[in-house]
Amino acid sequence: MKSPRKAAAAATGGDAVDLYELRRKVYPRAVTGWFAGWRWVMVWLTQLVFYGLPWLQWNGRQAVLFDLESRRFFIFGLVLHPQDFIYLTGLLVISAMSLFLFTTIAGRLWCGYACPQTVYTEIFLWIERRIEGDRFKRMKLDAAPMSARKLGLKAAKHGVWILFSLWTGFTFVGYFTPILELGGLVATAALGPWQTFWILFYGFATYGNAGFMREQVCKYMCPYARFQGVMFDRDTLIITYDAGRGEPRGSRSRKADPSVLGLGSCIDCGLCVEVCPTGIDIREGLQAECIGCAACIDACDAVMGKMSYPPGLIRYDTENGTQNRWSRAQLWRRVVRPRVLVYTAVLLAATIALVAHMATRTPLKLDVIRDRGTLGREVDDGMIENVYRLQVVNSTEEPRSYVLSVSGIETVFIDSQTEFDVEAAGNRMVPVRVRILPDAGEPGTHTIYFGVTDLDDPDVSVNEKATFYVPFQAR
Repeated sequence: MKSPRKAAAAATGGDAVDLYELRRKVYPRAVTGWFAGWRWVMVWLTQLVFYGLPWLQWNGRQAVLFDLESRRFFIFGLVLHPQDFIYLTGLLVISAMSLFLFTTIAGRLWCGYACPQTVYTEIFLWIERRIEGDRFKRMKLDAAPMSARKLGLKAAKHGVWILFSLWTGFTFVGYFTPILELGGLVATAALGPWQTFWILFYGFATYGNAGFMREQVCKYMCPYARFQGVMFDRDTLIITYDAGRGEPRGSRSRKADPSVLGLGSCIDCGLCVEVCPTGIDIREGLQAECIGCAACIDACDAVMGKMSYPPGLIRYDTENGTQNRWSRAQLWRRVVRPRVLVYTAVLLAATIALVAHMATRTPLKLDVIRDRGTLGREVDDGMIENVYRLQVVNSTEEPRSYVLSVSGIETVFIDSQTEFDVEAAGNRMVPVRVRILPDAGEPGTHTIYFGVTDLDDPDVSVNEKATFYVPFQAR
């Protein structure tokens, strides 16, 4: 019986064309070398930060905790509230400019060394190699019929993957629920619904992306692979195959003279393809699928060493450098160019502004909310009264006492409580009645200013503008 594709081809009298290439599973080969060492340094560094931070304590609490329920965010000595959203904007700007800068200088450094997809794929591959063996053993195992040995190896691998993924999900939720408390909930099977969902969801995402999808995430799901080209120029360091030196490629013995054989330095061993986590051949030129991990450089340099050839057949180079045969010193001199200077200036300005603002921020915030049910009204003795609600936010980790004042109109005063306390890292809604004498202001709106001052530290104070309304019928 013909397949639907072949039947369609026969009916139209032509050949069927697949619009999408079927996925070929990639079996990356283990590689050692200078760049592989740096990848593992980044794996250890990023994971020590991710898995370690929730366990650090600071002032009797978790050092880094995003308490969504009470809308407070603790980052070591900083206590942030939703009103501090501007800091997240600044952080995103800094992250974007850093990505632009590093990409302009040396391509996809983030993807190759620090991206979570790369890091977790590296970890999952390490587990896979420890249980099933390196590339050829894994390929042979997958091609073999099911047996007790194959079932045992697969079960062991997936069991370790699942445990690691669940621990990753547990750690992720530990940034939003105190991790010691979360551990107790897990131990007593008392997890709440949202905690259970996010542990399983984040664990499943880790398991699926790093265990199965791998290079598919980088090639098809990640938008960075699509727009990276606009950040490259002819002086961007990219992983480059030196075709002028390597071609024509061909196998030969170690003692053979390639010039006599009419061959280049490439012995066509294919190791650069076997170690690539996305399965591309760098000898075909720069491709969107290349994540800049430099595994092919380590593999090729090892082969060049065995052949007694100079290293660098595959190397970090620029288009101008390859074309003009520039030295490394000439390459690095081209790093300082207008685009890099602009990105660096914007990055430094954003970083300095964010750090300076956070260092000089007042640990007290005030938001004024009018009572729109009563814009203005006449009360006892003909006085005009407006009602407000003041939200006072204490960004310190100690309870504080504050005093409230008002100014802006002659005779304006507060006819309600003016002193109050706010708990550590908390906020308080304070109802306020503000009054003026009958002849103190013309009908319409007037600007007034609320002030809140720390009773124990008068240097800590804030002022916020508000509007006082005098009704026309009151005159």
